[in-house]
Amino acid sequence: MPTRQPFGSVLCWLLVGWAGGALAAAPTAAADPALAAAIASPDRPPAAVARDAVRHPLEELTFFGLGPTQTVVELWPGGGYWTDILGPYLAPHGHYYVALPGGGEESAGAARWRERYAAQPQRYGKISVTALGPAQFDIAPPGSADLVLTFRNLHNWMDGGYAAQALAACFRALKPGGILGIEEHRARTDRPQDPKAKNGYVRQDYTIALAQQAGFKLVGSSEINANPRDTKDWVDGVWTLPPTLSQGDKDRARYLAVGEADNFVLKFRKPGH
Repeated sequence: MPTRQPFGSVLCWLLVGWAGGALAAAPTAAADPALAAAIASPDRPPAAVARDAVRHPLEELTFFGLGPTQTVVELWPGGGYWTDILGPYLAPHGHYYVALPGGGEESAGAARWRERYAAQPQRYGKISVTALGPAQFDIAPPGSADLVLTFRNLHNWMDGGYAAQALAACFRALKPGGILGIEEHRARTDRPQDPKAKNGYVRQDYTIALAQQAGFKLVGSSEINANPRDTKDWVDGVWTLPPTLSQGDKDRARYLAVGEADNFVLKFRKPGH
């Protein structure tokens, strides 16, 4: 803002060529059993587990190349869907930064995140908490991160007017050769991109251009979170659909039948080693 996937081969694809829109794809490596165990943990909230079938955490994190000894930065964790997985997985041998929304008084959501996660080092490890936007962009020490992850947040930074600064912060934080993983609600290609993304949707080509302007190279694309039922013309934008269901009971069955938004998943690399 989906029933658990079996451990084994991951049904997502690595883009190894990009020329004139042509794709050359190869399957990613098999998932880490420790990651599968973190996702299968009985300590995860039932509401989060219920979304695994549409969010595909095992496939997506494996696609991004997550490893147990990495330094990982998660941007704007929201309710903690990914924190519940990343924290326990990285706690034994990795280093985990979380950048909460910055600027002014801390939101109620960020305060709830701190209460649940930062206060439980025995389960989630020692999480280093930083801030992102609108004037705070030191998400991790320069050149320290192996992997920076953002899930469905780019439209918020566009609305705030600091998407370019946010992506520049990701570039600074990553080691040469480090990976930026972006998941976002996919906008229609037959309409121009609203630079504020007021409906919550962002064109995939627009996102690629923003990341390339920040210095990144596109190296992968996955359709694991695609949803062709999403027509992207809803009365209240993406928030009309689950999990928000902004219209309440009005046409609820229709929106539940559509499901969560159509989302793209992109993998970028900071040039270097």
